[in-house]
Amino acid sequence: MSLKNIVGQEKAVEILFGIMKRHRVATSYLFCGEPGVGKKTAAINFAKALNCLKGRNELCVMGNESLPPQPPLTKGGITGGVDSSLITHRSSPFDACDECESCKKIETGAHPDFLIVSPEERQIRIEEIRMIDEALSFKPFEGRKKIVVVDDADTMNISAANAFLKTLEEPPEDSIIILISSKPDRLPDTIRSRCSRINFGLLSPESCRHVLEGKIPAESMELVTRLSMGRPGTALSGDLLEERMWFLNLFKSMLNAEKDGWTSREDMERWFELVLTILRDMAVLKITGGNSGLIHIDLHEYFSKLSKFTDLKVIMNIHNELNQLKNLLMFNLNKSITWNYTASLLRKELAI
Repeated sequence: MSLKNIVGQEKAVEILFGIMKRHRVATSYLFCGEPGVGKKTAAINFAKALNCLKGRNELCVMGNESLPPQPPLTKGGITGGVDSSLITHRSSPFDACDECESCKKIETGAHPDFLIVSPEERQIRIEEIRMIDEALSFKPFEGRKKIVVVDDADTMNISAANAFLKTLEEPPEDSIIILISSKPDRLPDTIRSRCSRINFGLLSPESCRHVLEGKIPAESMELVTRLSMGRPGTALSGDLLEERMWFLNLFKSMLNAEKDGWTSREDMERWFELVLTILRDMAVLKITGGNSGLIHIDLHEYFSKLSKFTDLKVIMNIHNELNQLKNLLMFNLNKSITWNYTASLLRKELAI
């Protein structure tokens, strides 16, 4: 796979091609967007293109000079306001060949000048930052550049973020750092300001189907596409239908005043993400009376019964309150207290 094969992120890919075309590669990037939209795939293939043995001329690193400010995200990427000098055709001579030794090694994670760092137990600690510093302290062994990709960069703890800031302020020669984050606002301003930001948007349903084709059963394609909500990577990394069944069992347990069914903070976070989509569908049913705009289209009868005696304003208020509660989960809320509060709110407002 190469950059030109990335589906649904045309603007972001064009910008990366334009950067290489102009031979002005920054020392640090921040790839932002929802989970499962292709940020990590783009980072790996950008690294392949930069170090491809069949690539064109030597690339010039331009320090911490940033890309032009980018407008808000839209479906499929970025719209408007992009410097035209950064845009080039998808079939670029600067793309990875996918055939040379360098491309193959980066694809398999065996390249000595390429490193991916991911959080362990939901955190990136200072030990990982020291590993990055050590990796970047050496000159490139085989490639043009030493490249480090930091996945879920927003999970850096305070010590790690402070140590990493020094790395960004004094980047080693011939090094490129790519941060990946679905929650960039959780990164310190001092880190974000030193990175050239590239936004990745949600994919269109057509693009999602293209990514998922041949990887999931055809009979569940339409429903899984809706459940992925423009993030096909989430469908490829887990069973969305099984996850939804888990959610519905807990949702019904909550409405029946049963005891806490969450086992971890990860459970809580995913449950709240799903309950917000349920409330969204209930609001759509109230407004339109039809099911074409639903995410959980196969459950429209259940939602109709659930919201039959509930006003739209009440549904919206529940959504807002649970969304605020979801944002507080990062402060390690007590599971049982959160469960009981949420259950009480739902039973009261939904007239259960």
